[in-house]
Amino acid sequence: MSVAQNSGDVLTTPAPERSRGGSPGVFPEFCARVVGAVARVARGIRWYVSTLMGDNAYAVYLAHQQRTHPGAAPLTERQFWRQRMDDQDRNPGARCC
Repeated sequence: MSVAQNSGDVLTTPAPERSRGGSPGVFPEFCARVVGAVARVARGIRWYVSTLMGDNAYAVYLAHQQRTHPGAAPLTERQFWRQRMDDQDRNPGARCC
């Protein structure tokens, strides 16, 4: 027996601990929002870099060909890149070399 029971005191059970930040569903919801925002930023950075480097140039070319010349056969990917590199060599533009 405990001292409290012997002295006639009423035992109280401790109150359940409350989660930090308010209601129990707030923290997981906040984490989901943060993860979603980070994912959107990562996708945006990936899109920007791939566009800047020209990684999606062939896909853009195919979409253009399909839209403007639906009956014509597009260049193969190898032919497209060869033509693109040849055009850049003939017209360097802002490149120094």
